[in-house]
Amino acid sequence: QVQLVESGGGLVQSGGSLRLSCAASGSIFRVDAMGWYRQAPGKQRELVAGISAAGTTNYAESVKGRFTISRDNAKNTVYLQMNSLRPEDTAVYYCNADGYAVGGFVTTPFHSWGQGTQVTVSS
Repeated sequence: QVQLVESGGGLVQSGGSLRLSCAASGSIFRVDAMGWYRQAPGKQRELVAGISAAGTTNYAESVKGRFTISRDNAKNTVYLQMNSLRPEDTAVYYCNADGYAVGGFVTTPFHSWGQGTQVTVSS
């Protein structure tokens, strides 16, 4: 079992900044891709940013130039620095990770989600 725990959400004014963190823990053999998704009320969950184990990143068009995803492989942690926040960024933000867990002498793939953290941007 691999668990993801997010932190860093909150309420911020338009134009402000927040930094989200997500730490993976459990019987981890290797963490591959990590990412951040968000879901606003009445909308589908969407990819915000992703990062590979090697550090290759991709972003949704709506956040390019404002958000930065990074990771610390030694800590199995991914971050999302969010600047110039807008009211339309308001959503629950979820962390996601893929990789392999270890149990005894066997590794099995995992695909885990965090519990979500609320980000609210006021105008």
